[in-house]
Amino acid sequence: MADTKREIERKYESDDGALPDLTRVPGVATVLDKGVTHLDATYHDTADQRLTAASVTLRRRTGGSDAGWHLKLPVAPGVRDEIRAPLSDTLPGELATLVRSRARDAALGPLVRLRTDRDVRHLTDADGRLLAEVSVDTVHAERLTGAGGTARWTEIEVELADDGDPAFLDKVDKRLRKAGLRPSPSGSKLARALAGTAPAEPPCPTGKPVTAGDHVLAYVRAQRDALVDLDPAVRQDTPDSVHRMRVATRRLRSTFRSFRGILDRTVTDPVGTDLKWLAAELGLDRDQEVLAERLRSSLADVPDALVAGPVGDRLTRWAEARHAGAHGRLTGILDSRRYLTLLDTLDALLADPALRDEAAATPDKALTKAVRKDLDKLTGLVTRALDLPPGDDRDLALHDARKKTKRTRYAAEAATPALGKPAKRLVKSMKSLQGLLGDHQDSVMARRTLRELAAVAHAAGESAFTYGILYGREEHRAALAENALPEAWAALTEDLRPWTA
Repeated sequence: MADTKREIERKYESDDGALPDLTRVPGVATVLDKGVTHLDATYHDTADQRLTAASVTLRRRTGGSDAGWHLKLPVAPGVRDEIRAPLSDTLPGELATLVRSRARDAALGPLVRLRTDRDVRHLTDADGRLLAEVSVDTVHAERLTGAGGTARWTEIEVELADDGDPAFLDKVDKRLRKAGLRPSPSGSKLARALAGTAPAEPPCPTGKPVTAGDHVLAYVRAQRDALVDLDPAVRQDTPDSVHRMRVATRRLRSTFRSFRGILDRTVTDPVGTDLKWLAAELGLDRDQEVLAERLRSSLADVPDALVAGPVGDRLTRWAEARHAGAHGRLTGILDSRRYLTLLDTLDALLADPALRDEAAATPDKALTKAVRKDLDKLTGLVTRALDLPPGDDRDLALHDARKKTKRTRYAAEAATPALGKPAKRLVKSMKSLQGLLGDHQDSVMARRTLRELAAVAHAAGESAFTYGILYGREEHRAALAENALPEAWAALTEDLRPWTA
């Protein structure tokens, strides 16, 4: 079974590979010599190096205390999650699934072999507690593809102890720099090995976005990257990963709809259909989880004297009914042909975008036009909702306004790098409005669920009294949101003025 370790480290190089006196680092009482370990690692990737391009490394390593398969996923500069699986001749399936969103149907094979002599020191405090591990690594790299090639170098690696304070690495950094060591320009041994064993390829001319099409595609690319990056986290059931992946999916679909003057809808509409499907699948468990937490929190505020019957137990059973097996179902979705084809389609769209004439226009004109169009529709929806009396029709109208608020927000996000402060203020305004309308919609869904739970409880011979109390509270919350909407909408006028003039 795989296990995960958060790895926080920094790499250095020097002319002679020697370490200074590390007992002079504040907090270090003892430097323990742990001897030399011999490591032999083979790094795997697709033929076109999809993992490497995303700063993901997959290796099979022998030697040391953690021999086995290691998958490293970037978290932040100098921070990676290392997922380990036992040593075997072939790639363990549990790791293969975590790179499936990148590799897809492409075969994974040996890319580079690194043989390392690791001279290890442990930095400990006065109580003998490990603060960090410092190693001097003498590396021999051999490329296993193409014409091959070899490289040798020495680097110094400082890895923070488990649960250590990252600020300690700053103290070590200060001591090493004072002794003449330099931060390594390579973020990983694999990156340095690839650079040293083959001729460098010409850089890809990316450049900054210039046209309206450039800005829209940059936003689409960011959301595509978010989907792929979050795939392993969703498979590992990392908190909030499903929600974040769903948001990226919605952002993509909204972008295709908002910028139809820039991207050819005959190409993007079918992609939007698949994105809608994926968002719905991601939301099945998430929506119920959010609703259950809302109802639990509301129930906790009800005085014990007003809780009649096993309301808490029934709410728990309702919440767990669909949650059971939800993670396995979602993993199946991520392994499905439809999902993997969707990722391929997004890659193809970015590689050869179907742009309309308006894509070549300057962003201030074309992006403003698209955002303004969404905002005009939102204004009409909010106005219509406010003109309706409270009831089902107003609830539906407010829900439509909420969806349009999200689309307007995402369109403004895409436009922000080009349009600056006006777009940034609009994003903030839409986020605030989205929160108000979202609370109203959550209340609508909560009342629907409470009616169903009350009916089930009544059929079982239980009192429905408490469900009525909860229902009344949700009605009150919805009324507060509806009453606050006119004033909140009026307060947005200043931020909306640049878009409605």
